[in-house]
Amino acid sequence: MNVYRIEGLTGEAVELAALWDLGCLGVQEEEGPGGLALLAYFEEKRALPVPGEWLELPDVDYVARYQAGLGPVRFGRLVVAPSHSRVELVAGELALWLDPGSAFGTGHHETTAMALKALTRLDLAGKSVLDLGAGSGLLAIAADRLGAEQAYGVDNDVATIGVARENAARNSSRARFAPGTLDTPGLPGHFDVVVANLYAELHRSLFPTYVSRVVAGGRLILSGILAQRRQLVEEAAPPSAELVGEDRAGDWLLLEYEVEGPR
Repeated sequence: MNVYRIEGLTGEAVELAALWDLGCLGVQEEEGPGGLALLAYFEEKRALPVPGEWLELPDVDYVARYQAGLGPVRFGRLVVAPSHSRVELVAGELALWLDPGSAFGTGHHETTAMALKALTRLDLAGKSVLDLGAGSGLLAIAADRLGAEQAYGVDNDVATIGVARENAARNSSRARFAPGTLDTPGLPGHFDVVVANLYAELHRSLFPTYVSRVVAGGRLILSGILAQRRQLVEEAAPPSAELVGEDRAGDWLLLEYEVEGPR
């Protein structure tokens, strides 16, 4: 795995979109000595149109590290646990068995944990849910376990789709996964809930499309936002999206909106 570090984010959507087009597997924001930086993950080094430097990740078996070091975590009545562990459930709790493979999403990172908590606070019975940037499939499978009538996950990293589908099968989940984005063929036109654990600049770019895909009275759950980038997201919200809730864990924020309806 190779990492390309970009110092001093400009937040230009065109530049960030170019990284995905060139095979970026995922991105992460971090605060460093020189200010805010973006880490872009690639399978192989390549020429990129954004100034930065290549870093080398150590050769680590992340799956083995995960299995050895992480245990079950609870979110309301939902218990997320690696498939190798033993879990004692109390009355009313639901187990969700997960092996992330190389995909993001175990429930332990603050951004994923906040998204899971937000889903458990909603009444999902009979609702349709879309997880944008599904990774391991955790959020879509959680929505299904919490009573959603339909749960979908999409991710532009094709390699994660097999992981998500395996996790769905492991949980006898009806959640469905496909490579792509919000315009992936075969998705319903609108959803009761859209949850996206991405990052501030991408939320800003996609906000109009988010709103167009949420039914009247539906919810939009946006996680993966560094606290100092909050304004980028809030300024992108159209009048039809009302901020109705938020959560914070460390440097990370989740913002929850109620949408009047597609425009």
